[in-house]
Amino acid sequence: MSRIGNAPIVIPAGVEVSVSGHMVTVTGPKGVLTLNVDPVISVKMEEGQVLVKRKNDLKRVKALHGLSRNLIANMITGVTNLWTKSLELVGVGFRAQLNGNKLVLNVGYSHPVEVEAPENITFEVADNTKGASGTKIKVSGIDKALVGQVAANLKKVRIPDVYKGKGIRYEGEYIKKKAGKSAKVGAAGAGGAK
Repeated sequence: MSRIGNAPIVIPAGVEVSVSGHMVTVTGPKGVLTLNVDPVISVKMEEGQVLVKRKNDLKRVKALHGLSRNLIANMITGVTNLWTKSLELVGVGFRAQLNGNKLVLNVGYSHPVEVEAPENITFEVADNTKGASGTKIKVSGIDKALVGQVAANLKKVRIPDVYKGKGIRYEGEYIKKKAGKSAKVGAAGAGGAK
């Protein structure tokens, strides 16, 4: 029995959910999202709630039951409150700035890296002043999966270095640093042995 899949999704005020065959459309103040649900899952509307049911108890269908319910719940959350992911740039001279809908990153390469915002995704830049601990980038949008993917692609531009910790990381992410090479000082290392 899937506890997640059986939980009803309450539709907040200002959000409209429509089911047409296997297509679920969620419309809210922030935008419109659609989801094509697997045929073994049925979605019904009852008394201001969305109910997700499965047709049989196969292992794959049980997994899809909880997944489909959570995807619909995430769509409802996204069209009412935007999903956000925060990143921070750590490194001397690392900066980010907005140029229209493009994010321009200066992260230690010989050239700036330009990243264009996909549809329904917005970038915000904060703490870009001199002497600030690090520049913060906020990725926001209505689609949770797309926000996470765009944030992961931004992180790939400059993956944090394990020796100095420089790079682009999620806000609050802990980077375990490695110890660098250390010089051994002894009789042989000091040039005493011949």
